[in-house]
Amino acid sequence: MPFENIDARIADPATYQDPAACQALFAHLRATDPVRWTAPQGYRPFWLVTRHADVRDVESRPDIFLNGPRIVLRPIAVEEALAAQQAGRKDLIRSMNAMDGDEHRKVRGLTSRQFMLPPVRQMAPKIDAIAREFVQRLIDKGPETDFFQEVAVWYPLRVVMLLLGVPAADEALMLKLTREIFEQRPDTDKAQQGQARLGFFDYFGALLADRRQTPRDDLASAIANATIDGQPLPEFESLSYCLTVATAGHDTTSATISGGLLALMTHPEQMQRLRDNPALIDSAVDEMIRWVAPVKHFFRTAAVDTQIAGTTIKAGDSVMISFPSPGFDEAVFDAPTEFRIDRTPNPHLALGSGPHACLGQHLARLEIKQFFLALFDRIDTIALNGTPTYSPSNFISGLSSLPVRFTVK
Repeated sequence: MPFENIDARIADPATYQDPAACQALFAHLRATDPVRWTAPQGYRPFWLVTRHADVRDVESRPDIFLNGPRIVLRPIAVEEALAAQQAGRKDLIRSMNAMDGDEHRKVRGLTSRQFMLPPVRQMAPKIDAIAREFVQRLIDKGPETDFFQEVAVWYPLRVVMLLLGVPAADEALMLKLTREIFEQRPDTDKAQQGQARLGFFDYFGALLADRRQTPRDDLASAIANATIDGQPLPEFESLSYCLTVATAGHDTTSATISGGLLALMTHPEQMQRLRDNPALIDSAVDEMIRWVAPVKHFFRTAAVDTQIAGTTIKAGDSVMISFPSPGFDEAVFDAPTEFRIDRTPNPHLALGSGPHACLGQHLARLEIKQFFLALFDRIDTIALNGTPTYSPSNFISGLSSLPVRFTVK
C-alpha cells in the first residue's frame, strides 16, 4: 500500500476524519520511519515520534523535552497571527500545557487534589445521576437520533461545568465559545476565534471575580483564590487554567463516549459481553480510550542535543509525540486492530504519561463508566442508523455525528 505525501497528511486536519486510514499510516511510520523529520508546507518542521517506547521515552524526560514554547501544530501564518495578538506580552495567555519543571508542578498542584482518585470516586453518585439524566434525554429524543449531537456533547460538558461552578443555563454558551476557539476547518474565521477567546475570558473573568468575593466549593473558587509562593495567580494564567479545564474536560470525553459506543455497535459481540458481564466495564473504558485516543498530539522542544531511538535531535528542535499511534503498536499490543473490552494489561498512552499525564484522567474514566452502565440499564438494543462523520482536526478530534436507532427495555 503506497503512502504518499506523508508530511502533508500528518498536518492535514482532514486526515483524522478517517481513523482506519490514519492508523494504517501510523503503522507504516512505526515500521519504516518511527522518528521522522516532517516538514509540511506552511508549517515549521518537526520530528514525528510514533512508537510506544519512543513516546514514553520522550515523556519520561521532561527536563530534556520541554512543553514550551511550541505546544500544538499550527500553520506558520496562524502562529504569526497569534504572536501579533499577544503583542509581545509573554503572559497574555499562560497555559499549563506550556509550563515545565517547578512552575508546571506548582500550577498543576492548584487543583490536583480535586482530580485525585479518592475525591473523584466521591463524585460517583452525582455523575451517575447526570449520566441517567442524559440517557433519559436520549430516550426522549428517540427511537432515532444523533447520539453525538444530542447526548455525547452535552453529558461531559454538564460534568465539567458543574465542577467549575458554571450554571447549567450557560452550557450552550460555553460549548459555542470553545468550539469557535478550537475550530480547524479551512474556512475558519480567525477574527471570530479571537472574539470567542475574548468572550470566554470575559465570562470567566466575571466568574473568578465573583468567587474571590464569595468562594464556593468549586474549581472556579480554587483557581480564583489560588496562590503560588504567597502570590496570587496572574489573571491570564487563571483564565487560561479555566480554558484548559473547560475544553480538555469535555471535548476528549465526548469523543471517547461516542467513539466507544461506535466501537461497541460495530463489534456487537463485545457489546453483548459487556451487557452480560458489567464487571468488565473498567477494562472496557480503557479499551475505548485506547481505540479513540481523542488527543492526537502534543509538542515538546529539545532543551539540549539528545537522541530518540538512535536519531540525533538538536537543541531547539520540535518533537511531535503521537498519542493514537502507540496504542496500536504491534510491539506492545496483541492484535491491536481488534477491539477487546477485556484487554488487560492495556498500557495505552492516550492520556499521556509522566508529569504531564492528563490531570482529569480519573474523572474521565468515571464519566465514561457511569454513562455506559446507565445506558445499558435502560436501553435494550442500539445500532447504527446511518454513516458516522468525524470532525477535521489534527489536535483533538472525534465523531461529529453518530446516527443511532434504539429500543428501550
